[in-house]
Amino acid sequence: MAQTQHAQLESTVEIDAPPAEVWKLVSDLPRMAQWSPQVVRSKVKGGQVRQGAKFSNLNRRGPLFWPTNGKVVRFEPHRDLAFRIAENKTIWSFELTPLDGGTRTRVVQRRELPDGISQVSLVLTKYVLGGTDKFAGELREGMAQTLQRIKSEVEAGPARAA
Repeated sequence: MAQTQHAQLESTVEIDAPPAEVWKLVSDLPRMAQWSPQVVRSKVKGGQVRQGAKFSNLNRRGPLFWPTNGKVVRFEPHRDLAFRIAENKTIWSFELTPLDGGTRTRVVQRRELPDGISQVSLVLTKYVLGGTDKFAGELREGMAQTLQRIKSEVEAGPARAA
């Protein structure tokens, strides 16, 4: 039975670029390894990120590597991208909100738990990854790093330099 007492995780950043520019990066799942400190590689089956698209990840934490499989469960261009990870039932999402008349964007990354976390994942987290509190802290830090790296890339992009 899934556990539901674990908290949703969330990190937010404001980016000096319109949602369409930010969307180009957050929806490019194969490039997620450039921003996320945990993702080593992502491959989208069929190559196109869209509603229902399936993909695989290779993740890393120190010397540990593990694969995961995801499916895009929400896909609203320039606004909302979410994918469910099959192995632990969590949903990872990016929500984009236009600010200042659409010239800036607030991005919220979340780990959502509508169905809790799978028991297998909880046991592995406890015994292999140092416990749920420690790992959740690492995930929060990783989310903040991911958003800061996306912010830096978008704000330094060629369209911004013109």
